[in-house]
Amino acid sequence: MSNFRRSASLNRRTSAFGIPKGLPQWDHWASQNFYILVTVGPLITFILAISCGYFYFFPKLGQAFQGYSTSRANGSTGSCDVFSGSWVLDDSYPLYNSSNCPFVERGFNCLANGRKDSDYLKWRWKPKHCNIPRFNVSDTLEMLRGKRISFVGDSMSRTQWESMVCLLMTGVEDKKYVYEVNGNKITKTTRYLGVRFSSFNLTVEFFRSVFLVQTGLAPQHGPKRVKSTLILDKLDEISKEWTNSDVLIFNTGHWWVPSKLFQAGCYFQFGGSLRLGMSIATAFKIALTTWASWVDTTIKAKKTNIFFRTFEPSHWSYQSHAPCNVTQFPMSDSQGNYQSPFSDTIADVMKNMTAPVTILQITSMSAFRSDAHVGIWNDHQAVADCSHWCLPGVPDMWNEIVLFYLFSNSELALQ
Repeated sequence: MSNFRRSASLNRRTSAFGIPKGLPQWDHWASQNFYILVTVGPLITFILAISCGYFYFFPKLGQAFQGYSTSRANGSTGSCDVFSGSWVLDDSYPLYNSSNCPFVERGFNCLANGRKDSDYLKWRWKPKHCNIPRFNVSDTLEMLRGKRISFVGDSMSRTQWESMVCLLMTGVEDKKYVYEVNGNKITKTTRYLGVRFSSFNLTVEFFRSVFLVQTGLAPQHGPKRVKSTLILDKLDEISKEWTNSDVLIFNTGHWWVPSKLFQAGCYFQFGGSLRLGMSIATAFKIALTTWASWVDTTIKAKKTNIFFRTFEPSHWSYQSHAPCNVTQFPMSDSQGNYQSPFSDTIADVMKNMTAPVTILQITSMSAFRSDAHVGIWNDHQAVADCSHWCLPGVPDMWNEIVLFYLFSNSELALQ
């Protein structure tokens, strides 16, 4: 709202009202301004009417999609934190059938692997103070026409990639125009997978980079227990393949544990030296800082929308005889509050970046979903899995939130 202040000239005019010899000058000034008012007034009224009509009938794109502006720093919107809410039953879910999507790994297709209940498929995330727009595949495919979307990270990232591909495939009538560019089958160790939607000139890719930084050989004269190293100040060598994407979605976290590192003979290297005593938490922050520096210096912020997804919670129970106990329904509100120190580190690093990055704070919202893990309904049923997710399932909602961000703000909208 503008601040109105009296000018010195106006004060002088009002103070002259009581001086008789100033009256002729006042009459002349008043007649001139009356003429201007009569001439210009209708024009101003016309312009105001047109402006009001425009904003009434042609709302901004953001208003068309619930009208929420976006703050990339903390992953929330200006009017609503989309990650604060609850899961609600919705009979319109699931959004696709995994058995009709050739890009879902068999291990994630829980119904096909023998799960009898289907309640876990019917939940939708509902923020407290706003609504995430319903997924519209036609609008989404048009928005993404001619674009390149890249997921980079571990197997959780691959699950989200599979989810995105399946969501988009529901809008393609002739499925032969959707294919993996190299004819590769989806495996746990494949470093690159790319699905082409040729009718829309759209590619959705996955790059396997579980640590985001480079892995190296053991030093020649290092301790025998060192079998490999994680070079914390060098980004993964395949990072050059990520640079021209229109949307980049990163994650890392599940491999930053002793069983994947020290117990496997993998130790940290930094500044050209082996750091045997460095903690995982310290190494994780250094690696993330290396990634952040690469983004700031390499990625063109005007072209690329960058997302970083926080740590995905697992639901292992170490107090019972069934360490992986998949429930029938989501957990209650009191049990759903979950934080990871990795998520806090992500926020600390991102706030010092110059490039705009949207943090997908999915940790707490996903912590409710103890009902949605693969469990025993995988392709190796002797080993239960309380880390990965069934498809359809929770990763679909992560993708709906990504699309919400891309739609909801002109600064995030793809150009």
